Amino acid sequence: MTSKTDRFQAAFARRAGGTALIPYITSGDPSVQVTPALMHALVEAGADIIELGVPFSDPMADGPVIQRAGERAIARGVGLRQVLDMVAEFRRGDADTPVVLMGYANPIESMGQDAFIDAAQAAGVDGVLVVDYPPEEFGDFGERLAQAGMAPIFLLAPTSTEERIRRVGQIARGYVYYVSLKGITGAGNLDTDDVAAHLAAIRRHVSVPVGVGFGIRDAQSAARLAPVADAVVIGTKLIETIEAAAAAGGAAGDRAAIEAARDWLGGIRSALDQA
Repeated sequence: MTSKTDRFQAAFARRAGGTALIPYITSGDPSVQVTPALMHALVEAGADIIELGVPFSDPMADGPVIQRAGERAIARGVGLRQVLDMVAEFRRGDADTPVVLMGYANPIESMGQDAFIDAAQAAGVDGVLVVDYPPEEFGDFGERLAQAGMAPIFLLAPTSTEERIRRVGQIARGYVYYVSLKGITGAGNLDTDDVAAHLAAIRRHVSVPVGVGFGIRDAQSAARLAPVADAVVIGTKLIETIEAAAAAGGAAGDRAAIEAARDWLGGIRSALDQA
């Protein structure tokens, strides 16, 4: 069993010389009950870390696929407290895989930062990525997260200044998420040479692993990034796969979604391992 404080380190160590895989799913989609089982299926398929999206009514950085998933989850009554319950349920069967909550500031502020940190720590959360908490404003919240054994995780983009990268490098833990494209999730095509150049600039100031996301939609694009990225983060196409399988599965939609997600992510894992 891996202790909470070194789950990220252990996850990347297991892929030493290779590329870690970080899938993103939306909590509560395709159903509230299925999320912990879906998380376990992703681990079985080769996920090293799981990013769990917290549904929010105004997801400014999310494309239409993830927005739809969030809207479905909100319609089922999923909020931050329910997401933490899902993490706690997952932890009862998995003590090793890091879980990162990804979302927006409003739900945390509504709960209260201290109450959130206490509840997230108790549930077994390993890291927190808040899209609209820039590193310059993370301050005390980041320190309290770290004191509770949770990693503050940040986004960097092609437009990030050297000063922003330096600041992130000073306070980031776990890993940094490099957004390989300008715009919203699920958009555009990858330029691997451009990504490699930006990663080199980031690594001059950032000592934690760097994962690359946005625009990775298939095994081929994941494999192209494997030589330059410490991890690939993949969400939109995975959620599309879950969405389609759940809709086609009818009454057995949850089971169909789990099987489709496991099979699809397994293909990404194989491509990374062969790259």
